[in-house]
Amino acid sequence: MGTLEASRNQEDWDGMISRHWILFSNIDNLTVRGGGTINGNGKIWWRGSCKMDASTVSRKISDALSFNSCKNLRVENLKVMDSPRMHISLEKCTGVDASHLTITAPTESPNTDGIHITHSKNVKIANSFIGTGDDCISIVSGSKNVMATNIVCGPGHGISIGSLGAHNSEAQVSNVTVDRARFIGTTNGVRIKTWQGGKGYAKSLTFKNIVMHNVLNPIIIDQNYCDSQNPCHRQASAVQVMDVLYQNIKGTSASEVAINLQCSNDRPCRHVLLQDVNLVGVGGDSAKTLCSNVQWIKRGTVIPPPRVHD
Repeated sequence: MGTLEASRNQEDWDGMISRHWILFSNIDNLTVRGGGTINGNGKIWWRGSCKMDASTVSRKISDALSFNSCKNLRVENLKVMDSPRMHISLEKCTGVDASHLTITAPTESPNTDGIHITHSKNVKIANSFIGTGDDCISIVSGSKNVMATNIVCGPGHGISIGSLGAHNSEAQVSNVTVDRARFIGTTNGVRIKTWQGGKGYAKSLTFKNIVMHNVLNPIIIDQNYCDSQNPCHRQASAVQVMDVLYQNIKGTSASEVAINLQCSNDRPCRHVLLQDVNLVGVGGDSAKTLCSNVQWIKRGTVIPPPRVHD
């Protein structure tokens, strides 16, 4: 009900072997709530991030609030702010109901995902405001049956499936739904991002009833993702992206390209359905769609329309 604050003194963290500040592990039927604030005081760590300064050797940085191997978990009515790294992390959890959360950090704060989901299933996130320096919600390998509803996202990098397939790894993500979301001034809206060289799949993904306000990349699939100081060379394998629905998505794009579907040469995206989409440039200017290596289907009115040959 009050405020939990992390120490601003980096020396207090020396000797830490964990990437977690507050960790709940292997607990069933846990509820964390109360209306209070968890303040990670992350500013001291962001300055030393290699993403802020490429010459820096980063120290081990903690996530603010982590749940590992929990079943039937409820997290509700909390404010989490200024985490050194990710704000809320769900790993190997089953049956999660997270709602009425407010998660905030400055736009320039690196790697401060709002909610990060990995190897978890049957997860519901609802009625929450998330604005950070990275993904509002990131859903990575091993996750299935994830639903996010009534989410306001911004600033940040949007809601992302991935990244997947880094270091030639195998990824499996399925049955993810984002329904009733609003993106405000984010770099991405709904994004799927995979590295070249990966294996596995991201399938049965639904993004519907979404409003974009001045979003740089409202709808994006990037199968050439490369978050590295060194160039990423072309590789033969890729995570298979398939069975993706974009439905009733409208609003404004801050760039000329409102829909950007850049899929793998070796594993083209399959069964991508665009239905009732209306995205225009800021001020009502026309935008465009770019497609590469994608098997798409159009239903209803889709603006800007995909081009058959690109």
